Amino acid sequence: MTDTTRRTRRAPAPHERKLDAERSRRLLLDAALDEFSAKGYAGARVQDIADRAGVNKQLINYYFGGKEGLHAALLQRWREREATFNDPSVPFEEVAARYLRHVLDDPRGTRLSAWRGLTGNLDAPSPGDREDLSDLRRRQAEGELAGDLDPAAVMLAVMAMVAAPVTMPLAVRRVFDLDPGSPEFRERYTEQLRRILRHLAGDASRSTT
Repeated sequence: MTDTTRRTRRAPAPHERKLDAERSRRLLLDAALDEFSAKGYAGARVQDIADRAGVNKQLINYYFGGKEGLHAALLQRWREREATFNDPSVPFEEVAARYLRHVLDDPRGTRLSAWRGLTGNLDAPSPGDREDLSDLRRRQAEGELAGDLDPAAVMLAVMAMVAAPVTMPLAVRRVFDLDPGSPEFRERYTEQLRRILRHLAGDASRSTT
């Protein structure tokens, strides 16, 4: 190395360090989602995540405090993404269609959720993990859902319908005779999901007793 080379080197500026840190965090989150969705949380190895991201394994501890923190950061990133299309002002069928579109575009989160359900801890959820049903109750009060439906059951059924193309791809082929990743299935299933949810309104004046 020459004296000229040594003189031209400089420490990165603060904004450059920030950009590098953001890039490393993003690479690790994407790599973790790939590994978790393919192997489940328990089966994913920290070293494999780092290798996939192309960064040093120590950065996982530095940025996230370890594997558990990495998983928590993924959940937070999902909540931020979810907030962009879970809009109380649009019809329920459109909200469900947006979830379905996201799942079909990027099935990794749904695969991770399936792994968690099959192999994870099924103890009572923490308050932050509980599903907020207040929007469904509001929609029910406004007549968008029939009065004799349990919002919790509706939520669970819609979650299952949205996840089905990823969690039950063989069933999709048997029932629809279509590839679950094909444009034909996407168009047909999205329209049918919308129709099903429209029918949930039923007779808004029907007694709940």
